[in-house]
Amino acid sequence: MQSNATPIIRDLVLLGGGHSHVEVVKKFGMAPLPGVRITLVARDLHTPYSGMLPGLVAGIYDFDETHVDLRPLCQFAGARLVHDEAIGLDTENQQIQFAARPPIAYDVLSINIGSRQPTHVVPGATQFATAVKPINRFMAAWEDIIERVLAYPGRRRIGVVGAGAAGVEIILSMQRRLRALLVDKERDPDELSFHLISKSSRILPNFNPGVSKRFDRILASRQVEVIAGSEVIEAGSDRIVLKSGEAIELDEILWVTEGGSQAWLGDAGLAVTEKGFVQVHETLQSVSHENIFAAGDIAHVVAHPRPKAGVIAVRQGPPLAENLRRRLRGEPLRTFRPQKNMLALIGTGDRHAIASRGSWHTEGRWVWRWKDWIDRRWMQKYHQLPDMSVADESLVALNPDDEDETALLANHTMRCMGCGGKVPPDILSKVLRDLNPVVRQEVVTGIDGPDDAALVKVPGEGLSVHTVDHLSAIVNDPYLFGKIAATHALSDIFAMGAEPQTALATLSVPHTSAAKVEASVRELMTGAIEVLNAANTSLIGGHTAEGAELSLGFAINGHVRPEQVLRKHGLETGDVLLLTKPLGVGVLFAADMRYQAKGRWIEAATEMMLQSNQAAAQILHQHHVHACTDVTGFGLLGHLLEMCADDTRVELDLENLPCLPGAVELTAQNIVSSLYEPNKRHFEPHLHRASIGAADKYDLLFDPQTSGGLLAAVPLAEAESCLTELWRAGYEHAMKIGWVGEAAAGGASVTVISVASAESQRING
Repeated sequence: MQSNATPIIRDLVLLGGGHSHVEVVKKFGMAPLPGVRITLVARDLHTPYSGMLPGLVAGIYDFDETHVDLRPLCQFAGARLVHDEAIGLDTENQQIQFAARPPIAYDVLSINIGSRQPTHVVPGATQFATAVKPINRFMAAWEDIIERVLAYPGRRRIGVVGAGAAGVEIILSMQRRLRALLVDKERDPDELSFHLISKSSRILPNFNPGVSKRFDRILASRQVEVIAGSEVIEAGSDRIVLKSGEAIELDEILWVTEGGSQAWLGDAGLAVTEKGFVQVHETLQSVSHENIFAAGDIAHVVAHPRPKAGVIAVRQGPPLAENLRRRLRGEPLRTFRPQKNMLALIGTGDRHAIASRGSWHTEGRWVWRWKDWIDRRWMQKYHQLPDMSVADESLVALNPDDEDETALLANHTMRCMGCGGKVPPDILSKVLRDLNPVVRQEVVTGIDGPDDAALVKVPGEGLSVHTVDHLSAIVNDPYLFGKIAATHALSDIFAMGAEPQTALATLSVPHTSAAKVEASVRELMTGAIEVLNAANTSLIGGHTAEGAELSLGFAINGHVRPEQVLRKHGLETGDVLLLTKPLGVGVLFAADMRYQAKGRWIEAATEMMLQSNQAAAQILHQHHVHACTDVTGFGLLGHLLEMCADDTRVELDLENLPCLPGAVELTAQNIVSSLYEPNKRHFEPHLHRASIGAADKYDLLFDPQTSGGLLAAVPLAEAESCLTELWRAGYEHAMKIGWVGEAAAGGASVTVISVASAESQRING
């Protein structure tokens, strides 16, 4: 997260990552409004484009083609991304409420959370039917349906309740995909039967009769049974019951009826329709709250009611962005009048589509190609964001011939945060060499030792453990950053085998109004205190200050008995090296700053950073670990070399290095953290490369980690059982990555080997 010198004056919060809001974020990214902080609150990290959903179901498109990744979009716009689901709205105090995190305050709020099928109105539907909205939840359910169809041979009956455009497209797309999968498995596709249930007397009731007739013909040719004029009054595990009393046996029930809304919008005092949709003026401003806007399915434009459709949300994006900007500036709003007759392009799941506008309609494969072109063009706007500028052209080197000066200026705008922003190891080692702190007999190890925390003798049998860490925000959600910073700070204590006791916080918050500073500090420290409390660590004080960027650190004190101390030194010949967490945090967040990291990659990295090392340290101790450290800013190789004595020989197996999703792919594109080059320059001279079979992981040896895993040397006889225990405790990526060889003169060294070596095969069974 980069610093912003402009004070925050207004908070624009976008609730929901729908079609309209992705356009708002893009437009504010292209033309930022000084003093306005944008926060996007989204239940899902990827926004599905409804127009391409049937194609995804049919297998024509893949996931990334049909989803807008909100993470790079928000990075491009400098917007905060909060990955959570709202459960309430306090309009009096202007706050969005959540189940398990502090509320988020707004000055101007826009709501674009879509709709959902109201399955609760039909007994059994919530339990036994699969709702198509929210779409992201449906996609997970769709994969389960595929799995069940392929797992159970024999007749399967699939029913779709709701025969609007979405219901018709879904049933045809499902049929196409499932039949093709059965053919691939050399099974009879006629095992499947499909049933479309329509409450109205004809399918597609919002379209002209000619469109309905075209689809009647297509459904009949595809042997889809249409049951029109039949209302479903009950759903069960293997059937639905119609109002007429007739029961239809079904193995899978999909619910694609007209959408509804969340009750909490009306409970908050917003003016809503009978179905809970937010009533708005032609300006998309709430009729009851002038600082609240709404768009897409969740909005009901009072003066121009329209059926719910993705094309409406897409068209509302630009006027919504314009009116939000005008509201923030205190300018008059502009009205938006939707088209009365909009073009509808409805696919049939087999690269064929029907076009309709008013009374006009036509069909063909050329219509599908037209639809495909329109859909891809819209998605391209959010997939292809302008590259991040790594240089400020207004800055010119004082001495253009000085390569170091030129490089410094060229890279000043994209310094990595977290541990990627640490002082480089060569600079740090030079400074520490020249320091001469007073020597006290109570200090067992301090800055003269390589250990993760200082050890100090105290009265009694134990040792006091001291460590401090301070991070610039690696994520732009203060609550989440607070949790990461606390987890990271505690890690040094756990790596020493100690129990944390107390914590002092040091935090820096950018200058803004008192209310906004309070909100940021509250979010930040709420996340931190959750982690500290879970580790039974008492927050006893701290220090706050204003700064250019959000940052947080902790001085942690703990206690350990001398016989339980885990030190870096202690490697023994034959020891197996275990790594408890995957690598790649540095490169992933470097790519994140360039808008080149997928949201799901950053989510996986964040989940890893939030995983405490406490349980791992306890497991390692039970398996008689000889040496231990946590892997942070100096990368795996840097921290491994700290464990080595002058004559230590270590062999690493690159093949076994656990890596975060996307890390290897990004290093192949020469994307690295700002601390990568200093790490490589300082530590690579100690590295020897044998014939290796996983060269694509080599650069990750120098990648700085934030809240990384533990690196431990475990006796060979204990390694297998230790690894099994780590997996059981939730460290699913823990791996045996190397071993300690025979000591030899000439200084510590690490050799990178191939998985094919005899020694590697021995430690891996």
